[in-house]
Amino acid sequence: MGLRIHFVVDPHGWCCMGLIVFVWLYNIILIPKIVLFPHYEEGHIPGILIIIFYGIAIFCLVALVRASITDPGRLPENPKIPHGEREFWELCNKCNLMRPKRSHHCSRCGHCVRRMDHHCPWINNCVGEDNHWLFLQLCFYTELLTCYALMFSFCHYYYFLPLKKHNLDLFVFRHELAIMRLAAFMGITMLVGITGLFYTQLIGIITDTTSIEKMSNCCEEISRPRKPWQQTFSEVFGTRWKILWFIPFRQRQPLRVPYHFANHV
Repeated sequence: MGLRIHFVVDPHGWCCMGLIVFVWLYNIILIPKIVLFPHYEEGHIPGILIIIFYGIAIFCLVALVRASITDPGRLPENPKIPHGEREFWELCNKCNLMRPKRSHHCSRCGHCVRRMDHHCPWINNCVGEDNHWLFLQLCFYTELLTCYALMFSFCHYYYFLPLKKHNLDLFVFRHELAIMRLAAFMGITMLVGITGLFYTQLIGIITDTTSIEKMSNCCEEISRPRKPWQQTFSEVFGTRWKILWFIPFRQRQPLRVPYHFANHV
């Protein structure tokens, strides 16, 4: 399956995503310049910590870009319905097109999305069957990067030895306290918000329920057999290999796992 680019024309979404990119750039430029590199040069921290910081930042950015431009599972205008699966399809009352059950019509994007979870303005895209795994990776690496940056900001003032060399001619060092306070404020705000979002996403996958189904009080999932968590996560990420759940560079393939798969993952 080739990569399908999906671009949503939404100024509100562009502003939200631009804010996320600004926070990412702010931390990826200023935290190393003020904290990591000076303490590394004076021998307070090993270089591997800097490599880990940039590694997490790259994974976070890749997950953000791919979640934003990947087709979430948009249904074609004339879908081909397999003869044996017609009972699992229904008619959308908004676009009058056939769609698989558990699909939803996004009013902002104007089309139906397979197993749509919600429309996220922060990635300017729907979160659906084909990009849900990238959205989860974005939440995970954003939380990890935020914790990493907050930890080093704390250590810079309360744990590491004071820096001996200061280039007071540079703007960032003359206004270090204000810059670090703003970074801490953005980090704490981001951490609180992303932790709640990530938690609800994990619970939704474990219970095999989308956010839309929860909000609409859909009880259909009660009649479905409860799937083991390994199966539901494997279906979302498109692979049984758990190590690949953390890699945003790969290509996802749809995975239909039989129920007896539970005891073999």
